[in-house]
Amino acid sequence: MKIFFAGTPEFAVPALREIAETFNVCAVLTAPDKPSGRSKKIAHSPVKERALSLKIPVLQPFQLDSPFLEQVRDIKPDILVVVAYGKIFKKDFLDLFPLGGLNCHPSLLPLFRGPAPIPAAILSGEKETGVTIQRLGLKMDSGEVLLQEKRPLDGSETTGSLTAEFAETGARMLVSVLGNILNSRDMQAMQQDEGKATFCRLINKEEGKIDWSMPAGRIERMIRAYTPWPHAYTSWNDKIILLLEAEIYKIEKKSETASPGEVFGIDKGHGILINTGEGVLCVKRLQVMTKKAMDYKSFLNGHPNFVGSVLV
Repeated sequence: MKIFFAGTPEFAVPALREIAETFNVCAVLTAPDKPSGRSKKIAHSPVKERALSLKIPVLQPFQLDSPFLEQVRDIKPDILVVVAYGKIFKKDFLDLFPLGGLNCHPSLLPLFRGPAPIPAAILSGEKETGVTIQRLGLKMDSGEVLLQEKRPLDGSETTGSLTAEFAETGARMLVSVLGNILNSRDMQAMQQDEGKATFCRLINKEEGKIDWSMPAGRIERMIRAYTPWPHAYTSWNDKIILLLEAEIYKIEKKSETASPGEVFGIDKGHGILINTGEGVLCVKRLQVMTKKAMDYKSFLNGHPNFVGSVLV
């Protein structure tokens, strides 16, 4: 069975690694190289880096046009495996694979179809999420579910921690499904309930801006959902402050005159207390943008006038 793998970010690397250890990966499709960092040095995608180390041919078309389709046809792949490639494939491309295509999606489909399901689950305050292996369809994340694993959420997870975990989970699940296909084992394919489908979109940097009139619980979820990017942030003395770790303050301590965003106190065992539209946020770690991250005690040692200010 010849597997054609499509993926781009670090999230897809464990799947490529694990699949290549067990099966024949005949080629890898990934995003074109692009400038990176301040130097604008041309950089490979993480998937390309791993494919090159595995000596797997790499394809990087700007468009999936007719010459590209002919190139894939000449390779004669059997099945397509997609992990975070970032594009929806058309029928003329999918028809090149006799065994169809598989997609690894880090949500419990049909929930959170789209490009950012992990932060969407955290922001929504879900009690569980997970990983789905589905058959590729013509509509985004709409194919039949072949395998699904649930994962309870305890409220401590960040997008960064879940992304790393689900990359490994998805890799293991893909190997299992591919093994079933190779050995012609029956798999129960489950149609998704379109009536329960929800959708998420790409996150932009501006979404990390904190509106202090929101409830403390929503802001705390923002901090976890936007770690490691774009971070939840606020403004103080013309500086951008990134909030890296916080909790909802359970102890009743709130100035009756404090306005949303007001830094009104410190709990020496917990952190900096900030009033919100509903409840108090207790900030444990924070960072002035471009400076190093600090625990709240170290931050206050360098910025003693932070308490008493109003964040915007």
